[in-house]
Formats: sequence, structure tokens, C-alpha cells
Amino acid sequence: MRSDVSPDRALRPHEDQGTRPTTVPDGPDDAPPTDADDLVRLVSATGERLTDPVHDPWVQDVDDDALVALYEDMVVVRRFDIEAVALQRQGQLGLWPPLLGQEAAQVGSARALRRDDFVFSSYRENGVAYCRGADPTDLVRVWRGTALSGWDPWAIGMATPQIVVGAQSLHATGYAIGCRLDGADAVSVAYVGDGATSQGDVHEAMVFAASASAPVVFFCQNNQWAISEPVGLVARRPLADRAPGYGIPGVRVDGNDVLAVLAVTRAAVDRARRGEGPTFVEAVTYRMGPHTTSDDPTRYVDVDTPAQWAARDPLLRVERLLESRGALSEDRSGEIKEKAESFAHQVREGCLGLAVPDALSLFDHVLVTPSPVVERQRDEYAAYLAMYEEVER
Repeated sequence: MRSDVSPDRALRPHEDQGTRPTTVPDGPDDAPPTDADDLVRLVSATGERLTDPVHDPWVQDVDDDALVALYEDMVVVRRFDIEAVALQRQGQLGLWPPLLGQEAAQVGSARALRRDDFVFSSYRENGVAYCRGADPTDLVRVWRGTALSGWDPWAIGMATPQIVVGAQSLHATGYAIGCRLDGADAVSVAYVGDGATSQGDVHEAMVFAASASAPVVFFCQNNQWAISEPVGLVARRPLADRAPGYGIPGVRVDGNDVLAVLAVTRAAVDRARRGEGPTFVEAVTYRMGPHTTSDDPTRYVDVDTPAQWAARDPLLRVERLLESRGALSEDRSGEIKEKAESFAHQVREGCLGLAVPDALSLFDHVLVTPSPVVERQRDEYAAYLAMYEEVER
């Protein structure tokens, strides 16, 4: 089976690249796409299952039960994300980057991966972390300010979140090359936002990945905003169009369609696993909330746009599809909501139960082998703290 993002297929829908639609149509920069656009889509905004001979084979194993499981993931992810926002508003977290509206992009892509694949993310991919098996408390440790990293990367196959925008793309590329040199068929995935694609790190990573035929997937969540700047400010064409310039096939998918995201990511991962190199996936979605809880999107978002995107809600469209098939009973729906509430409760309880760490623990895991330089710094910091203890006496 050939992937839809293999070189001989990647640009087939737009053989005349001069006529390819731009990222910025008439109207607001962040206006939602229509069902007639060029995005890969398997479920319409109204919940209708669409036929796609290229991508249907990649999800032929997804029966109603599997689709309900994907829906459950999204419900849980949305619920704990809302809980984390509430915790920040109540002063229990220093900051939180909401993912509201991006559940399908994160769940669909994460569920396409094997356990031995490795994820390199930015700070917003808490839905991916959930799918990889992150503990509820681990999701909030960093944002509570009690740890430098939230989880053990090797335990869940996911690096700790990268705050330096786009840097994780270089890490993912290096890891992928290491997998190839080791003779493993594992794949790495770099999650980036639309704004990150304007960072040099991302472009350098794509150059190196293409040159080395690295088994890496660059998964871009185009949520229309780089903090307060619309994607149309820096990209006059679809972001996926940038990839072919590096010799990397690009594909655009409806990021609010969990089934389509699963299909496209599976194809990209399969291509990488077969030794055919990297793929750039642009998942077109929308950030329904602020960039972080320190942001006020009402200052720059058109007042009518969120409602337009809400009509394309990723949870609602799957729910409609399942209900039309009679696959989502009232009891099952209740179980899903109960699981979501339970997980959100665990996030809250875990957050409130985090203790303030000993100040000198900052030096515990800087290096594997003790270093005289680090030890000297630790002693100097201990002496500094001791000064305050003497003052208090």
C-alpha cells in the first residue's frame, strides 16, 4: 500500500501549483475552511462519514468501538484541559496553555503511534501526553512550579515540553537519525504550531531531515494564531506548501476531524518506517481559547470567528456520527463523562498535593556524572540560602 504522501502523490491534487489556494482567503485571517476545500476530510462538520479511496484504507480497522474510544479520549482531554485552566485562574498554577478546539489533532495523531515511537512537543500537547500515558499529576508539575519537567520521557515515549519555539523539531530529527543508525524502525514526531514554522530551527530541521531521509513526521497544528499574530501574516500560501521545497511531501488535513488526522498520520508514519523519509502534516484547526492563560484573545480575534469554528467542533462531529449509527448509547456516554470527571479530579487533587521541593534539589539531575563545577555552584547556592536562615533567626 502506498502512502498518500509518497512523492508521486503528494502534490497530485494540485498539479498546477500556481492555482493552489492561498492561506488567506477573502475575510478574516482565521475564518474556518469549508467542506469543499483541499483538506483531507473523512467526517464532515455535520457528522457525515465521507468516502475517500486514498485515505479510507488507513482507517479501515476503525470500527464503531474504536471511534467511540477516540471520542472518549477527546472528551477526557477537553475536560482536564478546562480543569487546568480553572486551577490557573484560582492561583494554583502559574500558567497554562489551553488546547481547547485542538483535541482531534492531538488525539488522532497520538493514537497513530506505536509505544516505541518518540514524541517531541511544544508546551500545548497535553492531549498527546495523555494518550501516551502521562500521569494526571505529571501534567501540571511544571506549571505548578514544583519541577523542571513533568514526566519521565522514557516511561511514556515523549520528551518534556519544549518552551523554545521550534527547537523540538531539531531534537526529533536527531532522534530519528539515531533510530535509523541503530537499525530500529521507530519514528519520531515533532509537534509544532503555525508560528513555529517561521522559526529557523524548524527549517534547519527539515533541511537536515530531508538530506538524511530521517524517519520523522513534522506535525504542524495550524491553529490560526501565533499568540496574537494570524497565520496569514507570515504565510500567504498553505504551510504544507513549504515542505516540497525541502524535498519533503506535505499534506493538509482537517485538524478537527479525528479520523482524517489518524489516517494521514498513519500514512506519514508508515512512510517513515519504510525508509522513505520525513513528511510534513498541516492539521488545520483552531485555538478556541487564549494562547496561554496570560493572553486575552478578545483584543485581536474577530468577534464572530469563534462561533464559526464552534460549528466545526471536533467532539461534536464525531458525536453526531456515532449517534447516527446508534453507536453511542446513553449509558456509554455517561461512562465517558464519568471518566473525564474522574481524570479532571485527579489532576486537581494531584496539583494541590504537590509539595514545594527542596531548593537544592535543583542540582540533583543536571548531569549523569557529578561535576566539580556543578558541585561548586550547589555549595555557593547553599551558602546563599543560609544567609536568609541566619536573618530569620
